[in-house]
Amino acid sequence: MVSGASWGRYPRVQQRVVPVLDRQNGLPLPDDGSVLPHGNGRSYGDSCLNPDGTLLASRALDRFMTFDPTTGIVRCEAGVTLADVIDIALPNGWFLPVTPGTRYATVGGAIGNDVHGKNHHRAGTFGHHVRRLQLLRSDGTRLELAPGDSSGVFEATVGGLGLTGFITWAELQLRRVPGPWIETESIRFDNLDEFFSLSRESAEGFEYTVAWIDCLARGKHLGRGHFLRGDHAPGNAQAATPSSAPRRSMPVVPPVSLVNRLTLRPFNTLYYWRQPARRARAVSHYQSYFYPLDGINHWNRMYGPRGFLQHQCVLPPENARDATAALLAEIARSGRGSFLAVLKEFGDRPSPGMLSFPRPGTTLALDFPNDGPELLKMLDRLDHIVSEAGGAVYPAKDARMSGALFRQAFPAWEAFSRYIDPRFSSGFWRRVME
Repeated sequence: MVSGASWGRYPRVQQRVVPVLDRQNGLPLPDDGSVLPHGNGRSYGDSCLNPDGTLLASRALDRFMTFDPTTGIVRCEAGVTLADVIDIALPNGWFLPVTPGTRYATVGGAIGNDVHGKNHHRAGTFGHHVRRLQLLRSDGTRLELAPGDSSGVFEATVGGLGLTGFITWAELQLRRVPGPWIETESIRFDNLDEFFSLSRESAEGFEYTVAWIDCLARGKHLGRGHFLRGDHAPGNAQAATPSSAPRRSMPVVPPVSLVNRLTLRPFNTLYYWRQPARRARAVSHYQSYFYPLDGINHWNRMYGPRGFLQHQCVLPPENARDATAALLAEIARSGRGSFLAVLKEFGDRPSPGMLSFPRPGTTLALDFPNDGPELLKMLDRLDHIVSEAGGAVYPAKDARMSGALFRQAFPAWEAFSRYIDPRFSSGFWRRVME
């Protein structure tokens, strides 16, 4: 057993790690205990952890099988990262149809969490663009799955948190782009109502929409922030792109979190006033636009030895405005805050997976340094607001929500459970099924 943690560095657990070296071979299963697929460990909670069990590490499965530069169809092994896909696709005029906030997630992980991005209102989730995949079960059965298969296993595997088996390879449909550049517009807004107005105004005309929120603002400025919208800019798809390697690094874990009550308020105030004009336009490279934190290697270390917890929820349209205000008011009262506070409206396209998180409504994501029991109590209060509004918390970002909230927010959990491989489990699943 070795000590391990997710990207949030909380919780820390004991587990075995066994690499899967060849997709053609059977799974290296232990004699007893549960197993769980593991990609690049970029989930924040315990959905990628298997306490006292075994992780089947997929990163050695990093080969491309086929890529057609005329159609943008790529087939690759599950351990290939999104950065790897971009590196071969973009010089040929193709890009990921959907991308989360890191390019270091694996393709298998992106499917297992059915990740979303800034263009959900246009493109839906990552799972919408998976054409086929192969699933290897613990009994040695190999299933080649596609959307709409009558078995239902594809729909269980997309967003299925790695519990239905081990994805060996996947085939994706990429999207055409003119080059590596994004035309962006940043609009400073004063309150939550202005956010919703800008979001409605931007959904039709812009591919990518998202907002940063000053979650410590109160009163008439509650929910103030910057609305960021953008589109792929005209340009030469053969243009050279910067290296995928981070340019800076957090070399050590500081003894205390660098994100704290002393640093958050000045940071949020300075960031809110970072542009003198109310509107600012620019052309940005895709790396800085989609993946700003990827430019700092090991950025999660800045939260200190106890790590951090993220709370990401989605709130249904009819309750989104009031519930978002209630969440921000609770956070402001606590004084904790987050400098990574992201607010976005999802589109209406139904997600393809049984346990997919995205659904119509508004999603709010925040990172909090782990300062112990008082933070957990505050997160419970946030969960109560989410539950009362009929919303959901994102399993890929969660380390502590109750089983009752999970089962309320994901009513397909019981139907999904019939597709779980009997040898597969995770810390998350055992926790929410207690």
